[in-house]
Amino acid sequence: MARSIQFREALREAMSEEMRRDERVFLMGEEVAEYNGAYKVSQGMLTEFGPKRIIDTPITELGFAAVGVGAAQNGLRPIVEFMTWNFAALALDQILNTASKMLAMSGGQIHCPIVFRGPNGSAGQLGAQHSTAFESLYANIPGIKVVSPSNGYDAKGLLKQSIRYEEDPVVFMESEVMYGDKSEVPEEEYYIPLGKADIKKQGRDVTLVSFNKMMKVALGAADELEKEGISAEVIDLRTIRPLDWETVLESVKKTNRLVIVEEQWPFASVSSELSYRIQKEGFDYLDAPVRRITSADAPLHYAPNLVAAALPDVPRTVRLVKEVMYLNK
Repeated sequence: MARSIQFREALREAMSEEMRRDERVFLMGEEVAEYNGAYKVSQGMLTEFGPKRIIDTPITELGFAAVGVGAAQNGLRPIVEFMTWNFAALALDQILNTASKMLAMSGGQIHCPIVFRGPNGSAGQLGAQHSTAFESLYANIPGIKVVSPSNGYDAKGLLKQSIRYEEDPVVFMESEVMYGDKSEVPEEEYYIPLGKADIKKQGRDVTLVSFNKMMKVALGAADELEKEGISAEVIDLRTIRPLDWETVLESVKKTNRLVIVEEQWPFASVSSELSYRIQKEGFDYLDAPVRRITSADAPLHYAPNLVAAALPDVPRTVRLVKEVMYLNK
């Protein structure tokens, strides 16, 4: 049986269920305990699990990331929450130079089963230093898996999978503006394997691909296109590394057109890699060039009109689809 719960509740359920199952799992980060989480994701978890497993940290991202990495390499299964992935830039040394490389550097002897999670990307008028989307940056690091869900159902299943089954680092990227979104989540236990995209809407004329909160743009554009008789297939990547380009390729074989919507900056982005894969393996199936819509190639400003101009939206996505269908005059 399913019930409608918020995105934050789905994350909380995933962590709590895995903590009840395995005493090696613990959560640490800024304000996760006494304050119930900066975004109330960990609300009530301190009461249930106590201060040895729900741990408030100082504002020292590099320091507490290092504690988590060391704990993971010594047999525990930490969840490290960053208040935002923008702040995790301070902890990049531990993520890049220790967590991601330890398995290779130890000749396969030392795993690092750790989940780094928190909100990512823009969230309204927060200014440039709090508004960067980091999926492509972390996906460029071998040894790390990158998850970026768009809804509570996927988030719970993917987070449980990451905590329970992944033996090496997982970067789990949420969205601050989606924490209050509701979705249908089963009461029974379930897991979603990493590396498998999900077709959210079947279609025949064009393939739309996105992830995280930009799925709202992709699905919104598909609804608008449907009103004009254009059938868009919409694919949610869900995980960025491993990247399930095969599911996208199979869709393109049917629709012959591909448009990618993402919040990254354009250079060396997720759409760059996906476009390369599809043109390499599916060139003969394409009736138009692969096109994409990304954030502006600039820091995100504070002013709401500049935020709106910089981020992908439904009208521009609809226009781009019509371009690949050669419908724009």
